[in-house]
Amino acid sequence: MKFGLFYELQLPKPLDGETWDPDAERRIFHEMLEQVELADRLGFDYVFEVEHHFLEEYSHSSAPEMMMAALSQRTKNIRLGHGIVLTPPKYNHPARIAERISALDILSNGRAEFGTGESASDMELGGFGVDRQMKKAMWEEATREITNMMVSEPYPGFEGEFFSMPERNVIPKPLQKPHPPLWVAASRRETTMVAARLGMGSLGFGFETPEELGERAREYYRLVREECFPIGHAINPALAVLNTFMCAETDEEAVRRSANGPGFFSYSLGYYYNPMTGGKHQPGGHNLHRAYTELGQAEKTGDGALAASGLLTRDAIAKDEPQEEVQRALYRAARSGSAIGTVDTIRNNIKKYEEQHLDTLIFVAQCGDRKHEHIMESIERFGTQVLPEFKERHETEHRAWRKQQLDGVDFPINSSI
Repeated sequence: MKFGLFYELQLPKPLDGETWDPDAERRIFHEMLEQVELADRLGFDYVFEVEHHFLEEYSHSSAPEMMMAALSQRTKNIRLGHGIVLTPPKYNHPARIAERISALDILSNGRAEFGTGESASDMELGGFGVDRQMKKAMWEEATREITNMMVSEPYPGFEGEFFSMPERNVIPKPLQKPHPPLWVAASRRETTMVAARLGMGSLGFGFETPEELGERAREYYRLVREECFPIGHAINPALAVLNTFMCAETDEEAVRRSANGPGFFSYSLGYYYNPMTGGKHQPGGHNLHRAYTELGQAEKTGDGALAASGLLTRDAIAKDEPQEEVQRALYRAARSGSAIGTVDTIRNNIKKYEEQHLDTLIFVAQCGDRKHEHIMESIERFGTQVLPEFKERHETEHRAWRKQQLDGVDFPINSSI
């Protein structure tokens, strides 16, 4: 497997106030830069950063292109991934996306990864006037045309359902040819299979188990071989899965340092993505962190956090995981994942993903009120004591497996896996 870090730039409000201190946003931006610089030196392969708007406390990452540009000058090898760019045209005009991705690719000397998606929160959809019922069609139309803009000289123009533009030469062109590797955000199994059919990498936000991943990997690569009609001009066959991450000297210390990170991640995500709560959010007028910490201890994990956020009713809570995929992902995100513990615990747990042929495991380290120094220590421990052996096996065993899976595929492959 390869490994990456994932960032929302979460910034919980102080429990005793209604807003952040004047230095709070500056601090988390620069902490991210330091964390990724360290990960780059230790051999991590990827960093993926979201684009979200208006989701106070949950995500202050509204301009990831700025962070990626800064990282392009402070790192040497790590791949710089948009995880994801909001591609419906009312968020970002397709030509502006093509220009920004290409510029990042040039600045980073060919290290850009182009993740795409739609988002689903009422705060964002309503803020930009995006029709929820049409957003998937908007995503597909825009993504296809963005790749055309990157390869065409000139771009012949387009008259579409959701945007139109005349003939123009969209410049600059990306360094990677024909364009940087394409990804799509996938919180459901169905979307992972759409990614396969379109020749895109799947950024799995479902916190999949190794067993689920194994089934998905087999079907995903079958579809790439047999039913792929690329949305771009090259395919990026790749599966990535998220996992919460904290590494310490003992399992107990890792859990303590992880603290409320996963629970707050799940609670705030459920809050904004549930129309009953996020759709009624009063901008600037709610303290999510305080609301979360006031939950009883049993409510701070899993189904309790979901119920408190409004995503699940308390009457609907069962002993087992929710069956609906998005609810299940949030349920899992609130719990201590398989990448929380000592180096030995994490090594043994994530090897199960390796055995199921996962391409990339992406760690959620920065979430909730976790401390910067603990995240840095986790990256250092993992990068020096676990990462090297997985990288070695990736270059030998996993690449051989991938070559076998892709035997007979006629499309150009542009993948950093």
